[in-house]
Amino acid sequence: MLADLELLVNTESPSNELTLLDRSAAVLCDIIVRRLGAPASIVVGPQGPHVHWSGGGTPAVLIVGHHDTVFPAGTVAQRPFAVVDGRATGPGVFDMKAGIVQAIHAVASLADRGGIELLITADEEVGSHSSRALIVERALACGTVLVCEPSADGGALKIARKGTGTFELVVHGRASHAGLEPEKGINSLVAAAELVGKVVHFADPSKGTTVTPTMASSGTADNVVPALTRVVVDTRVEQPGEKERLEALFDDLVATGTTVPGAVVSLEGGINRPPMPATAAEALFPLAVEAAREAGLGEVQGVSVGGGSDGNFTAAAGVPTLDGLGAVGGGAHADHEYVEVATLAPRARLLAATISRCRTRAT
Repeated sequence: MLADLELLVNTESPSNELTLLDRSAAVLCDIIVRRLGAPASIVVGPQGPHVHWSGGGTPAVLIVGHHDTVFPAGTVAQRPFAVVDGRATGPGVFDMKAGIVQAIHAVASLADRGGIELLITADEEVGSHSSRALIVERALACGTVLVCEPSADGGALKIARKGTGTFELVVHGRASHAGLEPEKGINSLVAAAELVGKVVHFADPSKGTTVTPTMASSGTADNVVPALTRVVVDTRVEQPGEKERLEALFDDLVATGTTVPGAVVSLEGGINRPPMPATAAEALFPLAVEAAREAGLGEVQGVSVGGGSDGNFTAAAGVPTLDGLGAVGGGAHADHEYVEVATLAPRARLLAATISRCRTRAT
């Protein structure tokens, strides 16, 4: 498992870097055929290649993951895969290349692989726009989804997720010299600041709704009134109706504009992933708890989390979905990202036992 993980981590796969994603998919296919004895297929997409493998027979369990990462090309040269003091590190090791390795080895440990499918996509970190339809198609065909995204703290499984999305407010103004004739400009930055002051009040903690401005860009030089400003806003919802409420509020911002004369506001993006309610996992989580106990792996907890995954899509399609079956570690998307090496094999055993119970349930 460590050898496969080292190979995957050191094969860089930044989202939207098609050449690198092609290489990553090829490496992944090679690991699959070596471990599972049958080739995977490549599903070409505009944001990179998705890898699909089937054990044959009637579809029963879909295992979902992604091989793209948030780290830019060149990161591996700075901090390649390493194991120190029982922790494996390297870009994407926790989110989610260790989960992919665990999934492959879990399936490899089963004598009967009929009905099992693996789908490892190339664009999860950037919204799954090219893979969503394929994910939902295979989820509906299989009827059960196990997501090998990283576990929650302490190895807990993820039984519910918030819906997630990103709005981008774009403010168009007019440039002018900031010292000689600022009055002839239309300051998009001042207008954007006004909008940010409103946006932060869209959140509703009582309903689990968060609205967080996270990035902004503005201007071209320190002596020019900025003609264009962009503000990115991260949004998370968990209750019905909150998606629609936020969308209406952002639309109102565009309609009402700002107090800066001449400034024009436009809106991009939206809430892409619907919430994954706890009901999606209610039939599967007890199977994982039972599997852990019988395998001597101790008690497994289930928690709700704020982050989204492709499990949001499968749950929204009405397919029973259990998430967080991947690696145990921490630091997702950070330079200190790590996986607890001692947990790799036990988590693969947990997944294998859960797959077996899901197949029995399907029949």
